[in-house]
Amino acid sequence: MSLLKIFNDGPNYPSPLLSESVQRSLAQLIRERKQIKKLSSLGLSPTRSSVFVGAPGVGKTITARWIAAQLGVPLLVLDLTAVMSSLLGKSGANIRAALDYAKRTPSVLFLDEIDAIAKRRSDESDIGELKRLVTVILQEVDEWPSSGLLLAATNHPELIDPALWRRFDMVIEFKSPDADAIKAAVERFLGPDASKFGNWLDILSYTFQNQSFSDIERDIQRLRRTLALSGGSVQKLIEDFISHRASDLERAQQLEFALLLDRETSLSQRSIHELTGVSRDTIRKHRKVEDASTSRSRTRTTA
Repeated sequence: MSLLKIFNDGPNYPSPLLSESVQRSLAQLIRERKQIKKLSSLGLSPTRSSVFVGAPGVGKTITARWIAAQLGVPLLVLDLTAVMSSLLGKSGANIRAALDYAKRTPSVLFLDEIDAIAKRRSDESDIGELKRLVTVILQEVDEWPSSGLLLAATNHPELIDPALWRRFDMVIEFKSPDADAIKAAVERFLGPDASKFGNWLDILSYTFQNQSFSDIERDIQRLRRTLALSGGSVQKLIEDFISHRASDLERAQQLEFALLLDRETSLSQRSIHELTGVSRDTIRKHRKVEDASTSRSRTRTTA
């Protein structure tokens, strides 16, 4: 048991924020797992294994917990730091012991960062012990019973032995959140404070471009703590946050952000310049172009 972390989340465990394509794949997986008897009566087996691919913080672990909660079973997470024994030959035995336990227990087993133990066997830098671990994993995935669900996750798919890819029933790619997902995440993470930030929701969401869900949650929680303890205004808090984050945006994004601030807030163009680094002349020039385009569009609509 020291090799496994166990999560017993109830049916109300919040659903992860995912793209529609990932949601469809997961819905199919869960539907199959809940109707094993029907599939069996037709001579079919449900999806037994799946690997999640994506950058850190995009929701792979949370998704594994949510799937287990939907199926009403615990999630067992294989602790690779405990498995990787310094004693030669012991790591393979550790993995087999953990996997044998998972096979006997109604559960979902989650192998996080599987690239750490399932590297390409052609990698000359690895010792023979690690190559033997790949063989163990290959055998276990091949023999995984349909009564259980085996999930794995990796941030580095290029490191995984190709033979392992072919053994997983399903490969699901978790991409970085798009604009709609970011906005939904900001609203969720603001929780009971959402109404206080309501007028700044689009502004906040824009600053989180190219960020993972975990990054967004961390920064939103920091904002909420600062507001709770300082008692200052939301606008001042947002302005301080913007000035810190704007420098991380690319130049084209800074311009787009400056124009968004000019349209959606009462901030002066001088203030916007100080926050984003975009000159007032540039803001005015692009604002005139936008206004002219809007005016033409309205004229065509009226006509």
